Amino acid sequence: MPVKLDSKLPNENAEARIEIIPLIDIIFFLLASFMLVSLSMVNLKSVKVNLPTATSATPDSQKDLMDISVNKAGSVFLDKKPVTDNALIGQLVAGRRANPNLRIFISGDKDARHGDVIHVLDLVRLAGIEKVAFEIRPENNP
Repeated sequence: MPVKLDSKLPNENAEARIEIIPLIDIIFFLLASFMLVSLSMVNLKSVKVNLPTATSATPDSQKDLMDISVNKAGSVFLDKKPVTDNALIGQLVAGRRANPNLRIFISGDKDARHGDVIHVLDLVRLAGIEKVAFEIRPENNP
């Protein structure tokens, strides 16, 4: 008596198939994971200062900028490194030569003297840079 084979068994000549839909799901998951990890790795390039508040503040995080910080003692920092006035002007001029559209981001501590921040602004203008922004913190309204 002949033995009946189950018709659900795969044929010996059948080719293996790669299903595309599960692969697309995995690729999107990996893309989202890498994006979230890369966003958490963003490093701020400024010295920690107590920022003043403003009601019309908007966040500005563009590339091609240099960060200058003034703490409440009046010390000046360029990308978290303390600098003198002459060194600051030299680095600003070199930065402007490398990138004519260089922008400067000044972070002044709320308790810093106004004259210290204006002095830094004057040094930036002496270097020939016109695009300057001041970092502020938005006011928290309940």
